[in-house]
Amino acid sequence: MQPTRRTLTAAVAMTAMTLTLAACGGGDDNEGSTTDNGDSSEAAGSGEQITLTVATFNEFGYEDLLKEYESLHDNITVEHVKADTADNARDALRNSLGADSGAADIEAIEVDWLVEFMQYPDKFEDLADPGVADRWMDWKIEAATTDDGKLIGYGTDTGPQAICYRADLLEAAGLPTDREEVASLLEGDWQHYFDVGKDFVAKSDAAWFDSAGATWQGMINQVEVPYQDPSGEIIATTNPQVRELYDQVLAASTDAELSAGLQQWTPDWVAGFQSDSFATMLCPGWMLGIIEGNSEGVEGWDVANVFPGGGGNWGGSYLTVPAQGEHVEEAKALANWLTAPEQQIKAFEAKGTFPSQVEALESETLLSASNAFFNDAPTGQIFVDRANAITFQPFKGPDYFSVNSALQDALTRVDVDGTDDAQTSWDKFVADVEALG
Repeated sequence: MQPTRRTLTAAVAMTAMTLTLAACGGGDDNEGSTTDNGDSSEAAGSGEQITLTVATFNEFGYEDLLKEYESLHDNITVEHVKADTADNARDALRNSLGADSGAADIEAIEVDWLVEFMQYPDKFEDLADPGVADRWMDWKIEAATTDDGKLIGYGTDTGPQAICYRADLLEAAGLPTDREEVASLLEGDWQHYFDVGKDFVAKSDAAWFDSAGATWQGMINQVEVPYQDPSGEIIATTNPQVRELYDQVLAASTDAELSAGLQQWTPDWVAGFQSDSFATMLCPGWMLGIIEGNSEGVEGWDVANVFPGGGGNWGGSYLTVPAQGEHVEEAKALANWLTAPEQQIKAFEAKGTFPSQVEALESETLLSASNAFFNDAPTGQIFVDRANAITFQPFKGPDYFSVNSALQDALTRVDVDGTDDAQTSWDKFVADVEALG
């Protein structure tokens, strides 16, 4: 993928000084056959005792899978390095690629910053293989393929979105609690979701949702071209859809007081799960494991098969193999195995990470899956339905991550910090975007 004239953001520019674009050895070596379970027979058959590191973030559902892989390969030990946030994982990978040292053998990359790293394809092994060509949904594999056909990453999960809710808090406010009734109650656009929230907060001490920033992610992912057009021009500050959604979510958050004002991923946000701070939140499949992890001892969570505005995808990731690794063939074999349909189903069962594999989406195991923590909700069928409701994927250029971070900062200043009003914070956002160059 050739960089456009505006491909490097201010955040990436520092790394670009050190990221060399010279070819790294082994990038096009695809030796070794692929078996049905996603293992490379040549790489996996080595008797050399080796250690592979796998770097992820949040919840991928890999803990048991990595142990299983070790049990299948006596010569391989796997070390799992898990960053607390995707932002920190991105920063660590930028630094290690820039230094040509320090990257894990397998690095997870989130879809929002995939394009940044695809500007440096020689930093990664080519994972293209006829044996896996038809594994993923078309849009998933196309997003990780360069113009000259190099596959940078194997798709892990996607992020079809539903609404997670506290049935006990809704019941206390006199609202329906049955998941089908909640889905019917919330069916409609974003304004309808906020209007129901106004009814809720009038009868409850809890907020309707966790934060403006978290809600924003669902809203902006329903805009086809939000921040940057395909020519590379940043349009975030002049796109009327962006400004309209910004005003709408802040009006709901602060004017209508629907937000708990808890910035996502912070300690206060984590603590909010234990203090009945909010009743609903946007929940892509991968969020289920995070909610459960933060809600130990809390009862009442459920999932409604509905999403404001219809459908939308939030997140999803890829496994990449940095070319600087000492065991790239073994790493490719492990990445292949982890993203095979069987393993994607197991990851979903463990943490709710929704598969991107076509075969996995047709699995009866997936379609019949339920989640005990969420009141035995039929999460497999729910998220298959939510995936089918997605009609497009937003265009995300190389500057997407930096622009969205600036927009999140703008929302936080109003909703969480209370330091700015909406217009003042928007003006700062405009200045931040202009500073990207």
